[in-house]
Amino acid sequence: MLRYLSIQNLAVIERIEVEFQPGLNVLTGETGAGKSMLVEAVGLLMGDRAAPDLVRTGAERAVVQAVFDTAVGAEIIVRREVGAEGRSRAFVDGVLVAAGTLKEATASLVELHGQHEHQTLLDPENHLDLLDGYAGLADQRAAVTSAFNTWRSSHDQLTRLQIDEREKAARLDLLRFQAHELQIASIRPGEDEELVAARRVLANAERLQQLCAEAYGTLYDGDQAALSQLSQIWRKVAELADIETRFQAYTEMRAGIKGQLEDLAFALRDFSGSIEASPMKLQAIEERLLLLERLKRKYGPTLADAIQAHDRFVQQIDAFEHAEERAAALAGVLQRASEEYLRAARAISSARRTAATEFSRALVRSLTELAMEKTRFEVHFDDLAPDTSASGDTWTERGIDRAECYISPNPGEDLRPLARIASGGELSRIMLAIKALAAADVPGKAIIFDEIDAGIGGRVADVVGRKLRKLSKKAQVLCITHLPQVAAHATSHFSISKDLRQGRTVTAVTPLSDGGRVEELARMLAGIHVSDGARATARELLSVSGSEYKAKVESEGTKAKPTRRR
Repeated sequence: MLRYLSIQNLAVIERIEVEFQPGLNVLTGETGAGKSMLVEAVGLLMGDRAAPDLVRTGAERAVVQAVFDTAVGAEIIVRREVGAEGRSRAFVDGVLVAAGTLKEATASLVELHGQHEHQTLLDPENHLDLLDGYAGLADQRAAVTSAFNTWRSSHDQLTRLQIDEREKAARLDLLRFQAHELQIASIRPGEDEELVAARRVLANAERLQQLCAEAYGTLYDGDQAALSQLSQIWRKVAELADIETRFQAYTEMRAGIKGQLEDLAFALRDFSGSIEASPMKLQAIEERLLLLERLKRKYGPTLADAIQAHDRFVQQIDAFEHAEERAAALAGVLQRASEEYLRAARAISSARRTAATEFSRALVRSLTELAMEKTRFEVHFDDLAPDTSASGDTWTERGIDRAECYISPNPGEDLRPLARIASGGELSRIMLAIKALAAADVPGKAIIFDEIDAGIGGRVADVVGRKLRKLSKKAQVLCITHLPQVAAHATSHFSISKDLRQGRTVTAVTPLSDGGRVEELARMLAGIHVSDGARATARELLSVSGSEYKAKVESEGTKAKPTRRR
């Protein structure tokens, strides 16, 4: 159950802290007071997308924190922070977690039903999900989805192999031409860079030879060569070293310097001799570079890419040439995948049809409690024979079934598709009935309804309030409502209001005492001008709901304390 909720700097909410109680917690207030922001805050704790515009103007971040009590008595603390720049962080028991982990952590703690969710009943595609949820077929559904994905993967691979023969022949010819073109080119990695360097040398051959000859002559060859002059210098330095010891270190460097200069001279001579000023060789390099550039444009952008393209073409040619063998192997894989899928799909289909009868009966019983006493309800399945759909045309990750809910809310009327005849108030009650059925398996869970009572009023509103109170015996219920008949059945009542404080809108949540509940219900009944008559009606609503609950508890022989009379 949701025991504590703290919200800071979320839209119009500057800071609120609320402690919820077991049972039916009702939240009421004027439109626009910020009731739905509480639902938004809980949604953030459930992993909903965090938009930066949720952060209150002028604040650096919004923070939502909740304390949940589990069915086994443990405590879980969940926290979500949303920065004004759009980044968010989530924590579970103080440990930073990813959004997916946050969803997993809160999925078993709280169930959220926002405004207009009952409209999902209008889409028949959702009806199968409702049935599977009621029947507890999650594991079988996962098995069907896995088998479907395996089948679809095999099916797609085989389809790609079984292309038109003329198209396959044309594609094979192209692949062979491309592979041959790259093969005869005999590309080497880095060859283009080597050729560019060689071209630069050949294009400047005469100038390079001239520079080498001049440098070699100045350094080594000739009477005035640097090495000859250097020998005279070393003799003078040696005489200096005999007199002044500081020059001894330089004389020790003599052999090394001489060796380096000689190496340089010989390198200049050898390089000059290796230069071959050949116009034909330069032309051959130019032609080779043109070929490599063309191949890079076609298969590149680099030579490495072109080499990889050749290997890829060879593999594809091999695949085409052995396509029949691979197709035969894939056909066997596809056959086995089809059989596995049909086994899983038929098993869940049988389970669905068995569950559909009990689902319909249970839902009718629940709707009877919601003032839809004469309602008839059935789940109709499309007549899809699995054996005739072996091509997979009708297969989906949900199985081979298509289901749609049919309803007749009025005696004497035929069953018709739910999406075509149900009113807004009937949809709200049907959704509430479905959620009440599902709640039987979630003891201790917090179930939040944001205006589940949309489109109803009067006697039906009172019936919905009773249903919510009954549901709150199985799980904690938080309900945002505008109907006093629903609010009167609360075991805990909170008023949500907004005010101006220093020019800023501020939302507040206030737990109501007995007298406060009378005033709030009177306001919901009468509007701005609350009369004594409205207060008297409010007291009567509270008295009737309280006495009925007390009588019901006593009749069931429970030890629960009855709600105090208000």
